[in-house]
Amino acid sequence: MIVADVMTKNPVCVNPDMSVNDVKALMTKEGVSKFPVLDKNDNLVGIVTKKDLLKAAPSSATTLDMYEISYLLSKLTVKKIMEKDVTIVQENEVVEEAARIMADGDISCLPVMRGNLLVGIITEKDLFRTFVDMFGARHQGVRAVFSLDEKPGQIARLAKAIADLNGNIVSLVTAEGEDIKHRRCTIKVSDLKKEALVKILGEIAAVTEDIR
Repeated sequence: MIVADVMTKNPVCVNPDMSVNDVKALMTKEGVSKFPVLDKNDNLVGIVTKKDLLKAAPSSATTLDMYEISYLLSKLTVKKIMEKDVTIVQENEVVEEAARIMADGDISCLPVMRGNLLVGIITEKDLFRTFVDMFGARHQGVRAVFSLDEKPGQIARLAKAIADLNGNIVSLVTAEGEDIKHRRCTIKVSDLKKEALVKILGEIAAVTEDIR
């Protein structure tokens, strides 16, 4: 799965000379919390988020009245508060690499590029939706979390045993185990009773943590 498969396509963008008040209104209208910033030649020059808008607002301890605050914000433009050092990702990058970049950099979104052209944005919400799909959360079935020895053929044995009982693997996700000799797996299977999956896991020497 690549970024282009899960990103938000054709995101709403703003320009550097747009006022903070107008950006706030647009965020409310569109129901989003971040906008890529494009110059008049459609070059990506920054990104502005709701957090940036909050930082730009006067302190609650200000002596200014609401009209003065509104006037000041109407004069404050995006280019004064936007993040200029923007981390980007290409549309053909794999999703897990985009997620790693966001996690390691504590970044809530990445503009998605096709060369130098902005074609989308990938956000935490997009990754959460992908997470839901990968774990088959919208499908009925028996779900199990277990550890397997890290050696060739383990998943093949599991899949064959499930298929032999006419079960269907809805999702299968693996991750690092507690040590390098084990692999932690989460599986969801339809058309198979819980007792049958428990028996299969026992036969392949899996250490079951949870099954429901």
